[in-house]
Amino acid sequence: MTQAKEKRISEEEVKKLYVEYKTPEHVKAHCRAVADAAVKLADALNKHGYSLDLDLIRGAGLAHDVARVSDKHWEIGADALKALGYNDEADIIRVHMFYSPFNPVDKLNECDMVCLADRLVKEDKYVGLDERIEYILKKAPDIPAIKANIMARKAETKMLLEDIADVIGQTVDSLFSDKEK
Repeated sequence: MTQAKEKRISEEEVKKLYVEYKTPEHVKAHCRAVADAAVKLADALNKHGYSLDLDLIRGAGLAHDVARVSDKHWEIGADALKALGYNDEADIIRVHMFYSPFNPVDKLNECDMVCLADRLVKEDKYVGLDERIEYILKKAPDIPAIKANIMARKAETKMLLEDIADVIGQTVDSLFSDKEK
């Protein structure tokens, strides 16, 4: 997905998009929290032999919900970034709502990091998988197939978190317990 010479979106450029797309303050705070969590996860993996692009992860995390006030915000946001030449960020934003399955732990990429962080952050803070899924279930329509899909994604995410813990030598929750929980 990434190449060393790819253009990366800056925080200043994301802020301009927030203005253009009238991104609410609480959504901006959510985007910052997702970006921070994704970078922290990726940095922990990078310390164990991975080569994840932290600038790509930060930019995609900051911009992933830029158009959240719109229908199909993932498509609108992705199209906006693509038009500006941020192809890798656009690719992540386009799939973040429905990303599944994650790559195996030894093949994790930047998209995995942003999408995983989005499943672990509620509003503007890291809360872990259980609390985030409980929140999603409360908001979801009371349709058995939708709830079953959410629970299947929870199980998939839980396995990935266990695999990441094996790599980094600590649980993902403990990685965040020092300041955010």
